[in-house]
Amino acid sequence: MLTYPMEERGSLPLYEYLCRRIRSDILNGTLPAGTRLPSKRALAEHLHVSVITVEGAYSQLEAEGYLQALPKRGFFVSAVEQTPPAPRETASLPEPETPRWRLDLSRNQVDTARFPVSTWAKLTRQVLSEEPEALLSPVPHQGLPALRQAIAADLRDFKGMAVSPEQIVIGAGAEYLYLLLAQLLGRDTVFAAEDPGYPKIRQVYRACGVSCVPIPLDGQGVDPAALAASGARALHISPNHQYPTGLVTPIARRQALLRWAEEQAGTIIEDDYDSEFRFTGRPIPTLQSIDLRGRVIYLNTFSQTISPSMRLGFLVLPLRLLDRYRRELGFYACTVPALEQHVLARFISGGHYERHLSRMRKEYRDRRAEVVEAFRSSALAPRVTFSEERSGLHFLLRLNTQRSDGELGRLAARSGIRLSFLSEYAAVAAPAFAHTLVINYAGLSPQRLPEAVRLLSEVLLPLL
Repeated sequence: MLTYPMEERGSLPLYEYLCRRIRSDILNGTLPAGTRLPSKRALAEHLHVSVITVEGAYSQLEAEGYLQALPKRGFFVSAVEQTPPAPRETASLPEPETPRWRLDLSRNQVDTARFPVSTWAKLTRQVLSEEPEALLSPVPHQGLPALRQAIAADLRDFKGMAVSPEQIVIGAGAEYLYLLLAQLLGRDTVFAAEDPGYPKIRQVYRACGVSCVPIPLDGQGVDPAALAASGARALHISPNHQYPTGLVTPIARRQALLRWAEEQAGTIIEDDYDSEFRFTGRPIPTLQSIDLRGRVIYLNTFSQTISPSMRLGFLVLPLRLLDRYRRELGFYACTVPALEQHVLARFISGGHYERHLSRMRKEYRDRRAEVVEAFRSSALAPRVTFSEERSGLHFLLRLNTQRSDGELGRLAARSGIRLSFLSEYAAVAAPAFAHTLVINYAGLSPQRLPEAVRLLSEVLLPLL
């Protein structure tokens, strides 16, 4: 007779505990193949449980293939390969520790303290109370129509882009959209990316099996001669504010790139990641707004303007690619939760987004001026050179030193300071990229600024 200590079941239902014990005995050979198990009533009386408990255990084991029920004969153990007992895990692979930096100037952070949390919370409550059924309904694969309409109106009103909501595709951040683009344009397409440039662009494309070639920059952006010689048919650029150099591509070069796309039957991916933060003059028109041949895919996200945790971005597809997207990639479900889309749609259409941007432009403009002035007033000033285009959330700081970037980074890390160098963004090393820091200043609060400059001066001055 099978005997199990049913009092040791803990929080498990009786039938599940019994099922586990019998399954274990079958796998370890205690109950060999062909063994006839006690009747349900006999085992129930023996274990002081109900017949329903035994019946539940037997039925589950039969469904899994461990038992075979023979009419008028009972339950028999099936032929199952015996397995040794699994070793008890004594340790698991620990997650890598995130270093705690005294000062981190490497991350392209934004200041989330200024975000209108109360407004966002109010809009969330409105959506939950007014549209509960919509939240439970499937979202179209291109994204919520209300959000696409709000984005299209915002692009029209503030960037002069005449696009329809039907051209917009919503996705979970820039990296996911890169994946879609690799599939949309095809793995046989050679992609070109700016060099130096955002490394994840090259990493994602290559992870998709796409050939991605770096194209050097001159003073106006991507070098046309190098682009023509690359064999590329897709070009990924940020013409309004290149990261990390800060270059702005002038109109003549933009027209040359559009001619290249037309002549090569190619596509330009315009990654407009932070053009909202231009601090002097009017916003620079997007490349998409002057594209008359449908050669530009526009891409942007809300991670820079709202929060890094806002994993929501969008593509604006030219009409020539929209049908292909729907035919070949329309099976993908939208990757952004419905609630987030509904709230953001109201945030944009209600004017809250533009008011937030207006406040943040002033905030970052003032903060940038404070940071630059703090560096210029510090002991570092005679040994550094600034390079900044009066826009965006970073600037370049060239160091007067002969030490390598690797050495400078290691020595700074020992003091708890994380630095980012222009050379780290280059696929092809070049002397011109050495000894230049990429200062991501947006996360430096005014309260921490004096301490940050002091720490950096203490570490760098002995090395310069």
